[in-house]
Amino acid sequence: MPPPRLPAHTLRTARLDLLPLRVEHAGEMAKVLSDPALHTFIGGAPATPEALRSRYERLVAGSPDPAVVWCNWVLRLREEGCLVGTVQATVTGEVAEIAWVVGTPWQGRGFAGEAARGLVGRLGEEPGVRTVVAHVHPDHRASAAVAAAAGLGPTDRYQDGEVRWELPLRR
Repeated sequence: MPPPRLPAHTLRTARLDLLPLRVEHAGEMAKVLSDPALHTFIGGAPATPEALRSRYERLVAGSPDPAVVWCNWVLRLREEGCLVGTVQATVTGEVAEIAWVVGTPWQGRGFAGEAARGLVGRLGEEPGVRTVVAHVHPDHRASAAVAAAAGLGPTDRYQDGEVRWELPLRR
């Protein structure tokens, strides 16, 4: 089965527009992602605008592996007209691995869960995607709540010290 196409278009949720990632988002996103606390569970440090621009150039160009599809969106809070985070899906065969991050000032308001539900809903429309997966650090309660809000459940499997969460999509 060929990999899903997942056309890059805006997804809308109750409060957010999930905008296809563009290189031009790097400057604003560098500010959104500037809190070192965002790296507590994933490691690393906040990227400079230049480093994020380079990363976004690679992401926008797409996966060098034709069997893998990279899908990336920034989250725009319509009410405030600003970017607040990202969601992404890496689709390999029938599996879509998702991830999310919301900037510290906007956390605790349900944006990550809302965006993840919107993304999972979109992935559920893709006939080739059978399973949605996320990897969550076992101590990261907020990310576990986001995964649960998106319909995923924890498994007893781990990858790189993180719990594998899954949602089989009904067909």
